[in-house]
Amino acid sequence: MPLHPQVKAHLDRLAAVNFGSLHTVSPEQARAGARRLTAASVGEPEKVAEVCNRVAATEAGEVPMRVYRPIGVPMGGPALPVVVFFHGGGYVLGDLDSHDGLARALSNGSQSVVVSVDYPLAPENKFPAPINAGYAATKWVADNAGELCVDPARLAVAGDSAGGNLAAVVTLKARAAEQPHIGFQLLVYPDLDFRRTNQSISEFAGKYGNIPREAQEWFMNHYITTEDDKLHPFVSPLLQPDLSGLPPAFIITAEYDALRDEGEEYGQRLAAAGVPVTVKRYDGMIHEFLRHPFDDAKVAIGDATAALRDFFDPVATPADQAWAEDHH
Repeated sequence: MPLHPQVKAHLDRLAAVNFGSLHTVSPEQARAGARRLTAASVGEPEKVAEVCNRVAATEAGEVPMRVYRPIGVPMGGPALPVVVFFHGGGYVLGDLDSHDGLARALSNGSQSVVVSVDYPLAPENKFPAPINAGYAATKWVADNAGELCVDPARLAVAGDSAGGNLAAVVTLKARAAEQPHIGFQLLVYPDLDFRRTNQSISEFAGKYGNIPREAQEWFMNHYITTEDDKLHPFVSPLLQPDLSGLPPAFIITAEYDALRDEGEEYGQRLAAAGVPVTVKRYDGMIHEFLRHPFDDAKVAIGDATAALRDFFDPVATPADQAWAEDHH
Protein backbone atom coordinates (compact mmCIF):
# COMPACT_ATOMS: atom_id res chain seq x y z
CA MET A 1 0.00 0.00 0.00
CA PRO A 2 1.15 3.62 -0.37
CA LEU A 3 2.69 5.53 2.50
CA HIS A 4 0.13 6.17 5.21
CA PRO A 5 -1.04 9.83 5.02
CA GLN A 6 0.19 10.46 8.58
CA VAL A 7 3.63 9.13 7.63
CA LYS A 8 3.74 11.21 4.47
CA ALA A 9 2.89 14.37 6.41
CA HIS A 10 5.63 13.55 8.92
CA LEU A 11 8.22 13.02 6.17
CA ASP A 12 7.15 16.26 4.46
CA ARG A 13 7.73 18.15 7.73
CA LEU A 14 11.17 16.57 8.09
CA ALA A 15 12.08 17.50 4.52
CA ALA A 16 11.08 21.11 5.20
CA VAL A 17 13.48 21.26 8.16
CA ASN A 18 16.31 20.25 5.79
CA PHE A 19 18.61 18.50 8.24
CA GLY A 20 22.21 18.11 7.11
CA SER A 21 23.67 14.79 6.00
CA LEU A 22 24.25 12.65 9.06
CA HIS A 23 27.46 11.11 7.80
CA THR A 24 29.12 14.55 7.51
CA VAL A 25 28.87 15.42 11.21
CA SER A 26 30.50 14.13 14.38
CA PRO A 27 28.71 11.76 16.76
CA GLU A 28 28.43 14.60 19.29
CA GLN A 29 26.74 16.85 16.74
CA ALA A 30 24.42 14.03 15.66
CA ARG A 31 23.44 13.34 19.27
CA ALA A 32 22.69 17.01 19.89
CA GLY A 33 20.50 17.11 16.77
CA ALA A 34 18.70 13.92 17.79
CA ARG A 35 17.99 15.33 21.25
CA ARG A 36 16.55 18.51 19.73
CA LEU A 37 14.37 16.45 17.40
CA THR A 38 13.10 14.32 20.31
CA ALA A 39 12.34 17.39 22.41
CA ALA A 40 10.40 18.96 19.54
CA SER A 41 8.33 15.87 18.75
CA VAL A 42 7.53 14.41 22.17
CA GLY A 43 4.18 15.34 23.67
CA GLU A 44 2.91 14.81 27.19
CA PRO A 45 4.40 11.53 28.45
CA GLU A 46 2.06 8.69 29.32
CA LYS A 47 1.65 8.46 33.08
CA VAL A 48 3.01 5.42 34.88
CA ALA A 49 2.87 4.59 38.57
CA GLU A 50 6.54 5.20 39.23
CA VAL A 51 9.75 6.10 37.39
CA CYS A 52 13.17 5.98 38.98
CA ASN A 53 16.69 6.29 37.66
CA ARG A 54 19.42 4.14 39.10
CA VAL A 55 22.91 2.90 38.33
CA ALA A 56 23.52 -0.84 38.47
CA ALA A 57 26.93 -2.20 39.39
CA THR A 58 27.41 -5.03 36.87
CA GLU A 59 30.18 -7.29 35.66
CA ALA A 60 30.62 -4.86 32.75
CA GLY A 61 30.86 -1.80 35.00
CA GLU A 62 28.23 0.69 36.10
CA VAL A 63 25.20 0.80 33.81
CA PRO A 64 22.55 3.53 34.19
CA MET A 65 18.94 2.35 33.99
CA ARG A 66 15.45 3.78 34.23
CA VAL A 67 12.80 1.63 35.93
CA TYR A 68 9.10 2.06 35.10
CA ARG A 69 6.24 0.56 37.13
CA PRO A 70 2.81 0.40 35.46
CA ILE A 71 -0.39 2.10 36.52
CA GLY A 72 -3.04 -0.14 38.05
CA VAL A 73 -0.83 -2.54 40.02
CA PRO A 74 -0.76 -2.02 43.79
CA MET A 75 2.67 -1.31 45.26
CA GLY A 76 3.82 -4.09 47.55
CA GLY A 77 1.74 -6.68 45.71
CA PRO A 78 3.00 -9.80 43.96
CA ALA A 79 6.21 -9.53 41.95
CA LEU A 80 5.54 -8.23 38.44
CA PRO A 81 6.95 -9.52 35.17
CA VAL A 82 9.87 -7.52 33.79
CA VAL A 83 10.97 -6.30 30.37
CA VAL A 84 14.61 -5.28 29.85
CA PHE A 85 14.46 -2.67 27.08
CA PHE A 86 17.25 -1.46 24.76
CA HIS A 87 16.79 1.78 22.81
CA GLY A 88 17.63 2.25 19.16
CA GLY A 89 19.96 4.78 17.55
CA GLY A 90 22.51 2.80 15.56
CA TYR A 91 24.62 2.22 18.70
CA VAL A 92 25.73 5.87 18.35
CA LEU A 93 22.57 7.83 19.18
CA GLY A 94 19.68 7.49 21.61
CA ASP A 95 19.36 7.43 25.38
CA LEU A 96 16.84 6.94 28.15
CA ASP A 97 15.01 10.15 27.22
CA SER A 98 14.70 9.40 23.49
CA HIS A 99 12.69 6.24 24.21
CA ASP A 100 10.97 7.31 27.42
CA GLY A 101 7.54 7.39 25.78
CA LEU A 102 7.87 3.92 24.29
CA ALA A 103 9.11 2.47 27.58
CA ARG A 104 6.10 3.96 29.40
CA ALA A 105 3.67 2.55 26.85
CA LEU A 106 5.25 -0.91 27.06
CA SER A 107 5.06 -0.86 30.86
CA ASN A 108 1.40 0.10 31.07
CA GLY A 109 0.32 -2.02 28.12
CA SER A 110 2.04 -5.18 29.31
CA GLN A 111 1.45 -4.54 33.02
CA SER A 112 5.12 -5.15 33.68
CA VAL A 113 8.12 -3.36 35.10
CA VAL A 114 10.23 -2.03 32.23
CA VAL A 115 13.94 -1.53 32.83
CA SER A 116 15.36 0.72 30.12
CA VAL A 117 19.12 0.28 29.80
CA ASP A 118 21.45 3.20 29.05
CA TYR A 119 24.17 1.05 27.49
CA PRO A 120 27.48 2.71 26.43
CA LEU A 121 27.48 4.20 22.95
CA ALA A 122 29.94 3.98 20.06
CA PRO A 123 32.40 5.13 18.84
CA GLU A 124 33.65 5.74 22.38
CA ASN A 125 32.56 2.16 23.19
CA LYS A 126 32.87 -0.10 20.18
CA PHE A 127 31.65 -3.68 19.74
CA PRO A 128 31.41 -5.69 21.96
CA ALA A 129 31.16 -3.12 24.80
CA PRO A 130 27.43 -2.30 24.33
CA ILE A 131 26.59 -6.00 24.11
CA ASN A 132 28.59 -6.86 27.21
CA ALA A 133 26.84 -4.07 29.12
CA GLY A 134 23.43 -5.12 27.80
CA TYR A 135 23.95 -8.72 28.81
CA ALA A 136 25.34 -7.75 32.22
CA ALA A 137 22.38 -5.42 32.80
CA THR A 138 19.91 -8.20 31.95
CA LYS A 139 21.69 -10.60 34.29
CA TRP A 140 21.72 -7.91 36.99
CA VAL A 141 17.94 -7.49 36.70
CA ALA A 142 17.44 -11.25 37.10
CA ASP A 143 19.90 -11.47 39.99
CA ASN A 144 18.30 -8.50 41.78
CA ALA A 145 14.68 -9.44 41.10
CA GLY A 146 13.76 -9.29 44.78
CA GLU A 147 15.03 -5.73 45.15
CA LEU A 148 13.13 -4.69 42.00
CA CYS A 149 9.97 -6.60 43.05
CA VAL A 150 9.94 -8.48 39.73
CA ASP A 151 9.59 -12.14 38.82
CA PRO A 152 12.76 -13.49 37.16
CA ALA A 153 10.75 -16.40 35.74
CA ARG A 154 8.83 -13.87 33.63
CA LEU A 155 11.68 -11.89 32.10
CA ALA A 156 11.55 -10.60 28.52
CA VAL A 157 13.94 -8.52 26.45
CA ALA A 158 12.86 -5.89 23.94
CA GLY A 159 14.42 -3.28 21.71
CA ASP A 160 13.92 -1.25 18.55
CA SER A 161 16.34 -1.00 15.61
CA ALA A 162 19.88 -1.26 17.08
CA GLY A 163 18.16 -2.04 20.37
CA GLY A 164 16.45 -4.94 18.63
CA ASN A 165 19.90 -6.15 17.59
CA LEU A 166 21.02 -5.87 21.20
CA ALA A 167 17.94 -7.73 22.50
CA ALA A 168 18.52 -10.56 20.02
CA VAL A 169 22.24 -10.80 20.83
CA VAL A 170 21.67 -10.69 24.60
CA THR A 171 19.28 -13.60 24.10
CA LEU A 172 21.97 -15.52 22.19
CA LYS A 173 24.51 -14.80 24.94
CA ALA A 174 22.05 -15.93 27.63
CA ARG A 175 21.46 -19.19 25.76
CA ALA A 176 25.20 -19.82 25.54
CA ALA A 177 25.78 -19.00 29.24
CA GLU A 178 22.56 -20.74 30.33
CA GLN A 179 21.69 -17.63 32.33
CA PRO A 180 19.70 -15.57 32.90
CA HIS A 181 16.46 -17.20 31.83
CA ILE A 182 14.91 -15.05 29.08
CA GLY A 183 11.41 -16.17 28.27
CA PHE A 184 10.44 -13.86 25.41
CA GLN A 185 12.00 -11.45 22.91
CA LEU A 186 10.24 -8.45 21.37
CA LEU A 187 12.21 -7.22 18.35
CA VAL A 188 10.96 -3.97 16.83
CA TYR A 189 12.24 -3.38 13.26
CA PRO A 190 15.52 -4.93 14.39
CA ASP A 191 18.92 -4.34 12.77
CA LEU A 192 20.19 -7.90 12.30
CA ASP A 193 22.48 -8.05 9.26
CA PHE A 194 25.47 -5.74 8.79
CA ARG A 195 26.13 -7.07 5.28
CA ARG A 196 23.44 -4.65 3.98
CA THR A 197 22.70 -6.78 0.92
CA ASN A 198 18.96 -7.54 1.03
CA GLN A 199 16.26 -6.10 -1.21
CA SER A 200 14.67 -3.66 1.24
CA ILE A 201 18.10 -2.12 2.01
CA SER A 202 18.79 -1.69 -1.72
CA GLU A 203 15.30 -0.42 -2.52
CA PHE A 204 14.70 1.98 0.38
CA ALA A 205 18.13 3.39 1.35
CA GLY A 206 17.83 7.17 1.32
CA LYS A 207 14.05 7.05 0.76
CA TYR A 208 10.97 7.19 3.00
CA GLY A 209 12.98 8.52 5.95
CA ASN A 210 15.58 5.74 5.73
CA ILE A 211 19.20 6.83 5.97
CA PRO A 212 21.33 6.67 2.78
CA ARG A 213 24.13 4.21 2.20
CA GLU A 214 26.76 6.68 3.41
CA ALA A 215 24.98 7.07 6.74
CA GLN A 216 24.64 3.30 7.08
CA GLU A 217 28.41 3.04 6.77
CA TRP A 218 28.84 5.95 9.24
CA PHE A 219 26.91 4.07 11.91
CA MET A 220 28.54 0.71 11.24
CA ASN A 221 32.08 2.10 11.14
CA HIS A 222 31.56 3.80 14.49
CA TYR A 223 30.41 0.52 16.02
CA ILE A 224 32.74 -2.12 14.56
CA THR A 225 36.52 -2.17 14.17
CA THR A 226 37.07 -4.42 11.14
CA GLU A 227 35.09 -5.54 8.10
CA ASP A 228 35.17 -9.08 9.50
CA ASP A 229 33.17 -7.86 12.50
CA LYS A 230 30.16 -7.50 10.19
CA LEU A 231 30.01 -11.30 9.91
CA HIS A 232 30.18 -11.97 13.66
CA PRO A 233 26.89 -13.48 14.88
CA PHE A 234 26.88 -11.02 17.79
CA VAL A 235 26.93 -8.15 15.25
CA SER A 236 24.70 -9.82 12.64
CA PRO A 237 22.49 -12.30 14.52
CA LEU A 238 20.95 -13.33 11.20
CA LEU A 239 24.27 -15.10 10.56
CA GLN A 240 24.06 -17.16 13.75
CA PRO A 241 24.17 -20.76 12.43
CA ASP A 242 21.94 -22.28 15.14
CA LEU A 243 18.84 -20.48 16.43
CA SER A 244 17.30 -23.48 18.18
CA GLY A 245 16.33 -23.29 21.82
CA LEU A 246 15.77 -19.53 21.80
CA PRO A 247 12.72 -17.99 23.50
CA PRO A 248 9.54 -17.17 21.57
CA ALA A 249 9.64 -13.92 19.63
CA PHE A 250 7.34 -11.21 18.34
CA ILE A 251 8.96 -9.27 15.48
CA ILE A 252 7.59 -5.98 14.17
CA THR A 253 8.55 -4.79 10.68
CA ALA A 254 7.43 -1.84 8.56
CA GLU A 255 6.63 -1.91 4.83
CA TYR A 256 8.87 1.05 3.89
CA ASP A 257 11.72 0.26 6.30
CA ALA A 258 15.15 -0.56 4.87
CA LEU A 259 15.57 -3.10 7.70
CA ARG A 260 12.31 -4.86 6.87
CA ASP A 261 13.71 -7.92 5.10
CA GLU A 262 16.28 -8.89 7.71
CA GLY A 263 13.69 -8.81 10.49
CA GLU A 264 11.35 -10.99 8.45
CA GLU A 265 14.13 -13.38 7.46
CA TYR A 266 15.16 -13.73 11.11
CA GLY A 267 11.58 -14.67 11.90
CA GLN A 268 11.64 -17.32 9.17
CA ARG A 269 14.91 -18.74 10.52
CA LEU A 270 13.57 -18.81 14.08
CA ALA A 271 10.49 -20.68 12.89
CA ALA A 272 12.64 -23.14 10.92
CA ALA A 273 14.62 -23.77 14.13
CA GLY A 274 11.43 -24.62 15.99
CA VAL A 275 11.10 -21.34 17.88
CA PRO A 276 7.54 -19.98 18.26
CA VAL A 277 7.54 -16.66 16.45
CA THR A 278 5.09 -14.11 15.13
CA VAL A 279 6.23 -11.61 12.49
CA LYS A 280 3.89 -8.73 11.72
CA ARG A 281 4.51 -6.21 8.96
CA TYR A 282 2.73 -2.84 9.29
CA ASP A 283 1.82 -1.63 5.83
CA GLY A 284 2.40 2.00 4.93
CA MET A 285 4.76 2.46 7.90
CA ILE A 286 8.45 3.44 8.13
CA HIS A 287 11.43 2.82 10.38
CA GLU A 288 10.95 4.15 13.94
CA PHE A 289 7.18 4.50 13.45
CA LEU A 290 6.43 3.33 17.01
CA ARG A 291 7.98 6.52 18.37
CA HIS A 292 5.62 8.77 16.39
CA PRO A 293 1.96 9.67 17.05
CA PHE A 294 0.65 7.56 14.15
CA ASP A 295 -2.55 5.58 14.51
CA ASP A 296 -0.72 2.42 13.47
CA ALA A 297 1.95 3.03 16.11
CA LYS A 298 -0.75 2.64 18.75
CA VAL A 299 -1.94 -0.53 17.02
CA ALA A 300 1.60 -1.95 16.95
CA ILE A 301 2.23 -1.10 20.60
CA GLY A 302 -1.06 -2.77 21.44
CA ASP A 303 -0.03 -5.87 19.49
CA ALA A 304 3.40 -5.93 21.14
CA THR A 305 2.07 -5.56 24.66
CA ALA A 306 -0.60 -8.19 24.00
CA ALA A 307 2.19 -10.59 22.97
CA LEU A 308 4.06 -9.78 26.18
CA ARG A 309 0.92 -10.30 28.29
CA ASP A 310 0.34 -13.67 26.62
CA PHE A 311 3.83 -14.72 27.70
CA PHE A 312 3.53 -13.26 31.19
CA ASP A 313 0.07 -14.66 31.88
CA PRO A 314 -1.04 -17.25 29.32
CA VAL A 315 -4.20 -18.01 31.29
CA ALA A 316 -5.35 -14.41 31.72
CA THR A 317 -9.11 -14.10 31.87
CA PRO A 318 -11.09 -12.10 29.28
CA ALA A 319 -11.71 -9.53 32.03
CA ASP A 320 -7.95 -9.16 32.53
CA GLN A 321 -7.47 -8.65 28.79
CA ALA A 322 -10.28 -6.09 28.66
CA TRP A 323 -8.77 -4.17 31.60
CA ALA A 324 -5.37 -4.06 29.90
CA GLU A 325 -6.91 -2.84 26.64
CA ASP A 326 -8.94 -0.15 28.43
CA HIS A 327 -5.83 1.12 30.18
CA HIS A 328 -3.51 1.01 27.15
